[in-house]
Amino acid sequence: MSSGIIFINSAFVFYTIGVWSEKIQGELKRVHLILFWFGIICDALGTRAMGELSKTHVEGVNQAISQYVQIPSNFHSLTGIVALSLMLLHACWATIIIVNKKDIWTRKFHRYSLIVWILWLIPFVSGAVFHFM
Repeated sequence: MSSGIIFINSAFVFYTIGVWSEKIQGELKRVHLILFWFGIICDALGTRAMGELSKTHVEGVNQAISQYVQIPSNFHSLTGIVALSLMLLHACWATIIIVNKKDIWTRKFHRYSLIVWILWLIPFVSGAVFHFM
């Protein structure tokens, strides 16, 4: 199993536990913040490892097949960049809330948190689906 798969799945576990435990508990805690940051770190490391693996794989595929692979790959790359950016904003906002104890922002944060998680699932699932196509 590649390190990319391990990191991406670790990102899924950390981020999912962070988002859902924050949602269920109804309050943002330091432990959630730590889980968000671990999720981002694992996602970034997994993305990098998958990118290296993808380069090697695409070089070995002939030109006719790579034309068909390109569309899903572009979709996955675009949604991945958007999702990783949203995760970063999410973790930064959580950090600001925790550090400054901005309880008023926490209410909006709860809604945003779940939306970011759902949007993060798009590249997570598309990566698996397009890999098996």
